[in-house]
Amino acid sequence: MSMIIGYNKVSFFMLLSFFSFLCFYPLFLHAANFITQNQTIKDGSTLVSEGLRFEMGFFSFNNSSSRYVGIWYYNVTSAYVWVANREKPIKNREGFITIKNDGNLVVLDGQNNEVWSSNASKISINNSQAVLHNNGNLILSDRENNKEIWQSFEDPTDTYLPGMKAPVSGGNGIGKDATFCSWKSENDPSLGNYTMSVDSEASPQIVIMEGEKRRWRSGYWDGRVFTGVPNMTGSYLFGFRLNTNDTGERYFVYEALENSDKVRFQLGYDGYERQFRWNEEEKEWNVILSEPNKKCEFYNSCGSFAICDMSDSSLCKCIKGFEPRDVKSWNSGNWSKGCKRMTPLKSERGGNSSGGDDGFLVQKGLKLPDFARLVSAVDSKDCEGNCLKNSSCTAYVNAIGIGCMVWHGELVDFQRLENQGNTLNIRLADSDLGDGKKKTKIGIILGVVAGIICLGIFVWLLCRFKGKLKVSSTSSTSNINGDVPVSKPTKSGNLSAGFSGSIDLHLDGSSINNAELSLFNFSSIIIATNNFSEENKLGQGGFGPVYKGRLPGGEQIAVKRLSRLSNQGLDEFKNEMMLIAKLQHRNLVRLLGCSIQGEEKLLVYEYMPNKSLDYFLFDPVKKTKLDSSRRYEIIEGIARGLLYLHRDSRLRIIHRDLKASNILLDENMNPKISDFGLAKIFGGNQNEGNTERVVGTYGYMSPEYAMEGLFSVKSDVYSFGVLLLEIVSGRKNTSFRDSYDPSLIGYAWRLWNEEKIMELVDPSISDSTKKSKALRCIHIGMLCVQDSASHRPNMSSVVLMLESEATTLPLPVKPLLTSMRRYDDTEEFNTEPFDASVDLTVTGR
Repeated sequence: MSMIIGYNKVSFFMLLSFFSFLCFYPLFLHAANFITQNQTIKDGSTLVSEGLRFEMGFFSFNNSSSRYVGIWYYNVTSAYVWVANREKPIKNREGFITIKNDGNLVVLDGQNNEVWSSNASKISINNSQAVLHNNGNLILSDRENNKEIWQSFEDPTDTYLPGMKAPVSGGNGIGKDATFCSWKSENDPSLGNYTMSVDSEASPQIVIMEGEKRRWRSGYWDGRVFTGVPNMTGSYLFGFRLNTNDTGERYFVYEALENSDKVRFQLGYDGYERQFRWNEEEKEWNVILSEPNKKCEFYNSCGSFAICDMSDSSLCKCIKGFEPRDVKSWNSGNWSKGCKRMTPLKSERGGNSSGGDDGFLVQKGLKLPDFARLVSAVDSKDCEGNCLKNSSCTAYVNAIGIGCMVWHGELVDFQRLENQGNTLNIRLADSDLGDGKKKTKIGIILGVVAGIICLGIFVWLLCRFKGKLKVSSTSSTSNINGDVPVSKPTKSGNLSAGFSGSIDLHLDGSSINNAELSLFNFSSIIIATNNFSEENKLGQGGFGPVYKGRLPGGEQIAVKRLSRLSNQGLDEFKNEMMLIAKLQHRNLVRLLGCSIQGEEKLLVYEYMPNKSLDYFLFDPVKKTKLDSSRRYEIIEGIARGLLYLHRDSRLRIIHRDLKASNILLDENMNPKISDFGLAKIFGGNQNEGNTERVVGTYGYMSPEYAMEGLFSVKSDVYSFGVLLLEIVSGRKNTSFRDSYDPSLIGYAWRLWNEEKIMELVDPSISDSTKKSKALRCIHIGMLCVQDSASHRPNMSSVVLMLESEATTLPLPVKPLLTSMRRYDDTEEFNTEPFDASVDLTVTGR
């Protein structure tokens, strides 16, 4: 009996082993991911990457007898990402892959004829090996010397894969250094009509060629996106990065959002470049970045000096100052001949010609023209001057992330982009920039006569009403606590300021004398803002909306209008008007004047074209305009502005509402602190204050101010620390409410404690930022948000720590991360200098 039982056990295990072998047989069959010399891969067998990601072998189309060697995603045979014998298919199934005695990988047919070779080694290598890696790269290497000989990523066909290096050519873009070449047709992988490469004429851009003619281009790379690709978001979403190797050669790489994603970019046989992602549920490829099938996407659709605009019914329009070269062809819809200048430039007219100097027409929201030249080491003013000095320069732009670019000769391949694009400055003759005013002798004489008459009338009126004007000015400036009378608008609609004079203001017992403010006529502000129209509305603040306006001289302004529904706005209005009138610093917004008439109370500021910091920082697309260097400049600018308020201005001022939305950005993205409605003035010896009404923005308030109403310069330091962490991370402090971490501060501390602090850095700048710089900024931010005010540095120490890496930093103390704690620190408002002498080494992983 025992023998029978033992026999049955043996039989059972044999059967189990047999079925296990059957189950795992496919894995054994495809387990090899490499081939060495004297080994072969016959038609019907494959190589499979170690992680079962890619497969390599023979394939054919439909019922065709032509066989090719290619690579495809494992178990996805509907797309071949690389093909070896594109030009020489094998006509039967007798082909095989092997490594020759000279070390090259080859594909042979049934008669041992070579149909493809890696052609990499001319020297005999007896120990070479080809490995199919998990990223789809087939690498041939010398095992003895551990040296790569050839790889498929450097010899691509029509497909770009994540991890592949796309080199930036140094050529003229006319087919030079073509990296990818399309198939001839859907089922014929032989060389097609289109090539795709990365051109570096100025900033890199992707170019598709049809023979030697350009068919499409992506627009210039600005460090985050290709600026001419509609709706393209930042690199942290699309995964593109521009890297440089040890020899100085540049190349693009792409990383998918998820490692498990099956993604590919393909130059189609029809000349379109598309991005695909595999949908595992539906078992099909989804098109992510669709083909450029719109008319404006085709290269130079409208000819030179013309803009292609899909939102315009006429599609093509000549730029202002230009007209069609061939009116008949243009009107018939043939725009290929483009446009020509209506008025020659000054250099073309000759030295004795009449007319003023050339100027620039500003065109916004454009895909920048092709064939730009990059000018190094210039600022925005020098960029314009550089163009003006060269008679052949036709346009310039100072693009964020790229720098100064200029164009010579004709401007080609324009396109209007909706909600994106760059601002281009196009050179025009002086007469084409104005309103076409007649410059005849008669017109000049009439103008002079009219000017003399007007001047005479003005002098007479000035003498006639001189006494009344003095009385009006004195009464209007005597008391700001009531309604301030202003001069009535004239029938001609005068937009100028009513008057400006010395205003004596008082607040909280502090007197501010001789503050020069312009008092604007209320009706002139109505005209300047188009009656506070919605299209001119820039945003909504705590005390009312802000509008964009334009003064008669062309200067743009921003107008803050105090809301009539606000119960706490009047004091803040007067406070802001008084404070800013005294403040002069490059990192503080400049107050131009005010207007007070009845219940209407307005503040007039310099206009900031790039809006506020939060407009860029917390938007997944716009944040890509803020590269790492730009963010550090913004951080340092805010710090210098606060230092001025706390130490260097005539009065010590506590802002009390420092946050991203109150940091405005000028045309060069320089930061300016704004909104002083909640600011407090301290006397010369006063260090702290107390308020019964806590106002401000939660998330930026220091603990002692939020809970007890105690504020000091250290309150602003806390807000600055929160803002600094937001700038580095690209995330709002209040965006963590539904997450494991209670706030950005808590999240930063957890990463700090786990020595993973570099994970805090915004993914959109993590690859381009200097690690030591990022670590230092985060460290300073952690010091600024300490619970105890005495443990925070003052702004002079912060500026020193930001500008000098030689300054060592103390360790921060773990925050309590709760708003329920009462503060019993008796040294909260200690004004002793901050000790930054403690040495520290920070490790980030």
